[in-house]
Amino acid sequence: MTAGRSAAILGATNKVCFREVAMLKIRTMLFALAATAAMSAAPAQAQYPDKQITMMVCFPAGGGTDIAARLVNTQLGEALGKPVIVENRGGAGGNIAIAAMKRLPADGYTLLVCSSAYVVNPSLYANAAYDPIKDFVPLMVLGASPNVFVVPEKSPIKSMKEFIEKAKENGGTFNWTSPGAGTTPQLAGELIKLRTGIQMQHIPFPGAGPATNAVLAGTVDLYTANIGSVQGLIDGGKVRPIAVTSKTRWAPMPDVPTLDEIGIKDAESDTFQGVYVLAGTPQPVIDRLAKELSAILARPDVKEKFAKIGLPVVADGPAAFMKRVQHEVPTYKEVIDKAGLRIQ
Repeated sequence: MTAGRSAAILGATNKVCFREVAMLKIRTMLFALAATAAMSAAPAQAQYPDKQITMMVCFPAGGGTDIAARLVNTQLGEALGKPVIVENRGGAGGNIAIAAMKRLPADGYTLLVCSSAYVVNPSLYANAAYDPIKDFVPLMVLGASPNVFVVPEKSPIKSMKEFIEKAKENGGTFNWTSPGAGTTPQLAGELIKLRTGIQMQHIPFPGAGPATNAVLAGTVDLYTANIGSVQGLIDGGKVRPIAVTSKTRWAPMPDVPTLDEIGIKDAESDTFQGVYVLAGTPQPVIDRLAKELSAILARPDVKEKFAKIGLPVVADGPAAFMKRVQHEVPTYKEVIDKAGLRIQ
């Protein structure tokens, strides 16, 4: 083999080696870039939250929904490592806050806190403008308390069975009241009418205060209220409880029967306070929030605070909460439709 030919072969071989080395370097760089991109993308989800979170409350400050939010917002902020503030957006029975929430990104940085109005409003209001099943993810039931039926202290009626009998005998002359039109206590009373066939005239009052004064004055035959708002009156003997709307008897009133016990079926109701996020919120964010809220609600000191406001902790997570929403929306719709209740 001539020297020239050997040199040519050697040159060609070197060119091949150089190309292979270059390609190896390029592949190594591409793998490194891909790994870097994957690492920078993945933690974005895991880093939640990286800024302040807002609890948007459906009602003004000082009410039951607001108090429930403020019993957990500080602890939730501590658990997440970022502040969780409360913002009150009252109005239209909760619809103002719900509408505002719908315009926000589904990123878990704003949490909706609402009462049972969430499951009532789509049927009660002509312009509620949200789908309670599709538009939000029910995250956690903070707490719930049943409604109670009470009669004035001087009423001769001693039981719900007796009240129903007297109402039937008097042909619709009995009256009753509640904290307001469309509230779960009013709907509990309307449900009693549907289940038993009795007729009684609802006397509307703009809130629990005037309604309570009416029952204390003996100007109404029956008052339906959230149990937390009248527990003190019951304990003081100012009103007499004749039935509760819970599944089981209320511990502070062990002698008061449930509606089911006296033969009124499918009439359970309560007022709950719940937390929601927008549909489309990343699942890891939902899981994290549900986990932290569940842990907070399991704390004895938190349970004690909720009990003091007449709202025992429930702590139902997303799956159980969704079942509640799916059950209560059509239940209240039936009552609202049959009672002819509608707010334009």
